[in-house]
Amino acid sequence: MTALLSLLVLLFFFCSYAPSSFCANVTYDHRALVIDGKRRVLFSGSIHYPRSTPEMWPDLIHKSKDGGLDVIETYVFWNLHEPVRGQYNFEGRGDLVRFVKAVAAAGLYVHLRIGPYACAEWNYGGFPLWLHFIPGIQFRTDNEPFKAEMKRFTAKIVDMMKQQNLYTSQGGPIILSQVENEYGNIDAAYGPAAKSYINWAASMATSLYTGVPWVMCQQTDAPDPIINTCNGFYCDQFTPNTYAKPKLWTESYTGWFLSFGDAVPHRPVEDIAFAVARFFQWGGTFQNYYMYHGGTNFGRSSGGPFISSSYDYDAPIDEYGIIRQPKWGHLKDVHKAIKLCEEALIATDPTITSLGSNIESLFSVPNLFHLVNHTCNHKCWVKEHECQNSLTFRTDDPKGLSSSITAAVYKTGAVCAAFLANIATSDATVTFNGKSYHLPAWSVSILPDCKNVVLNTAKINSASMISSFTAESLKEEVGSLDDSGSGWSWISEPIGISKADSFSKFGLLEQINTTADRSDYLWYSLSIDLDAGTQAVLHIESLGHALHTFINRKLAGSGTGNHDKANVTVDIPIKLVAGKNTIDLLSLTVGLQNYGAFFDTWGAGITGPVILKSLKNGSILDLSSQQWTYQVGLKGEDLGLSSGSSGQWNSQSTLPINQPLTWYKTKFVAPSGSNPVAIDFTGMGKGEAWVNGQSIGRYWPTYVSPNGGCTDSCNYRGTYLPSKCLKDCGKPSQTLYHVPRSWLQPDSNTLVLFEESGGNPTKISFATKQIGSICSHVSESHPPPVDLWNSDRESGRKIGTVLSLECPYPNQVISSIKFASFGTPYGTCGNFKHGRCTSNKALSIVQKACIGSSNCRIELSINSFGDPCKGVAKSLAVEASCA
Repeated sequence: MTALLSLLVLLFFFCSYAPSSFCANVTYDHRALVIDGKRRVLFSGSIHYPRSTPEMWPDLIHKSKDGGLDVIETYVFWNLHEPVRGQYNFEGRGDLVRFVKAVAAAGLYVHLRIGPYACAEWNYGGFPLWLHFIPGIQFRTDNEPFKAEMKRFTAKIVDMMKQQNLYTSQGGPIILSQVENEYGNIDAAYGPAAKSYINWAASMATSLYTGVPWVMCQQTDAPDPIINTCNGFYCDQFTPNTYAKPKLWTESYTGWFLSFGDAVPHRPVEDIAFAVARFFQWGGTFQNYYMYHGGTNFGRSSGGPFISSSYDYDAPIDEYGIIRQPKWGHLKDVHKAIKLCEEALIATDPTITSLGSNIESLFSVPNLFHLVNHTCNHKCWVKEHECQNSLTFRTDDPKGLSSSITAAVYKTGAVCAAFLANIATSDATVTFNGKSYHLPAWSVSILPDCKNVVLNTAKINSASMISSFTAESLKEEVGSLDDSGSGWSWISEPIGISKADSFSKFGLLEQINTTADRSDYLWYSLSIDLDAGTQAVLHIESLGHALHTFINRKLAGSGTGNHDKANVTVDIPIKLVAGKNTIDLLSLTVGLQNYGAFFDTWGAGITGPVILKSLKNGSILDLSSQQWTYQVGLKGEDLGLSSGSSGQWNSQSTLPINQPLTWYKTKFVAPSGSNPVAIDFTGMGKGEAWVNGQSIGRYWPTYVSPNGGCTDSCNYRGTYLPSKCLKDCGKPSQTLYHVPRSWLQPDSNTLVLFEESGGNPTKISFATKQIGSICSHVSESHPPPVDLWNSDRESGRKIGTVLSLECPYPNQVISSIKFASFGTPYGTCGNFKHGRCTSNKALSIVQKACIGSSNCRIELSINSFGDPCKGVAKSLAVEASCA
């Protein structure tokens, strides 16, 4: 009671002195978040401010709002803001206050996930590496040194937000905060201390008096008043741990992350829409997309290890800030459809009934809706098969869950809304309230009036778009050509020990404890004397993530791990000479571990054994315990070569290509126009790149994904897993790397590369991303566009199916119709074909309706198009271009 009284007094103080014209009170009950006394249905999307630039933020937020979002959700990244203990950075991409204010300026709310553990495929899970070296510390458990640091940083962020009046209790946009993150997935490993830690974390957070609720995702034992929430591909069957808490979904995955060495994941929008509608069918009222815009892992921010520089996530807004259609548009329609049901949704709990069952379909797919254990329904899977092995299913059926077709009805007074769901993989026709409804497989129909379908999740009314990259040669700055004739200059990074701060130790040192993550690189160097030359094999075992072996200053071999197994074991044939031989091992990290119990103790580097096996006489020499000399990082890093302004760059002789450990520099002119820019690193090996001193991330175009596992077409029906809809098998995981436009000058720009394994920089090119075509394909069975729902009802005129097209950019108009067919067209955008019947009026009708307009709508009607094949279900397919 004392704590509650203090909170009320504090809220009164905030509201009395808040500069805003309003001061919102945010609470909750079992149905929803309650803002100023009103329950709300809220759609949210994750945008991580450091994965884009401040110049991009307003446009990303505007597109999110246009997509039907109410809230922007972001983590707060501790290692970004406090890279050195007590020294803070809140500038540039780290300007958290500016980001929150940009969201507020757009009229949206914020969910601030302070954590401060983030996961997020971010380096070290968001923890600063210096935290690891505090005496006696243990992360994420009932440990006094850790709790003191966690409280200090959390309080720092809360205080910053309060000083700027950014909580809704002060008139600001922040309606929710999060403490900890997905701890419930791994807390068993910490034993009894986990429970006391999570209770402490809850108490610590609420003691900061933000005036808004706190949440813990994936924490079934989150203590009151903390709201426990769900993360996963599907969260419809999630239930909060007390009746007093609402059903919130903090991470609804729009895709999956990309790892170097893996194929590109894709999640069909029909499945996302199905999952979202199911969540609201079963009582949800707050749902957040992870990610809505994924962005880019600039610099060395990616974790994993092996997470790529692209964090596109197959999100509704792509890495470059372009809306991804039809994903963005179809989800926008889903939001509109569910908002039409809001009055009924917030008023009552649903009544769930069975409309039929399909036992064959039920048992033909893994049914995640019956999960009791949500342990694996989170984004930070370590290994997919480990998750699959831990699934548990209901054996009871209190709500008719084993029916593949269910109806959920929300009714209060004269207000009624219904959701009809078919979770089977085959279509069905059902009767509901005396009316027949066709339910496509794996879909939900939404009925805002319990009678008429406004949207079915499997039927897309939104237009699709074809986007592509257009290659441009790298245009050197005028006057920048050097004597080599290539436009490039270079500096060779010394092999082995070259810095004054090197040191020697007996035995092999673990890398992270040695480098403190100041660099990806650690040199292990050793000299041995032999009486005679010999052929041998050097056996090396490393905790990861990759290594290069140099014998007498020449590259002898390399090894690399992958996202599932970072460890590296190599046997490298080498030739040693009589006398002195140098063995230089360059060990490197590719982002530090970001998830798992005790992940902070997982090591990297060459921990051995390192064994020399003579091929001549079979002798074995264990080098592991000998005296090794160590060097943290590269000489070029200390010299600041990444800026391009320092160092003695060589341009007087032939450009070295396909040589390891080489720094390259060139001056270039930015591609013209305003389209997003990428660099195509085809031809390079592995390294890091900087544009005008800003790191665009690690590049690794030579790491090719496996040949198997991809499909040309993805069936959205059935439970989604990250391995289900892969693309680009047998190709490099990533060749294109985002360069934000705000980092470029019109004429003079500097590109610097550190090439680690060997490549040819003259093959590098720029690429600009642009929209080629916009398309739509709808059938007579599609409901009318959602935004016509009210006009349809008010006019009393039954509006039929409508095809809609809209140009993607302002000031554009539809300039041509590339394809139009009414009848039985088939194919996909960019590859439509006429079916066995087609109306000869289609092209002219579409041209008349659309050309010269920024958007157009065409009703599918045989009165207009004629009836080219009587008794056959017809559709209209259109491909257009804008200019």
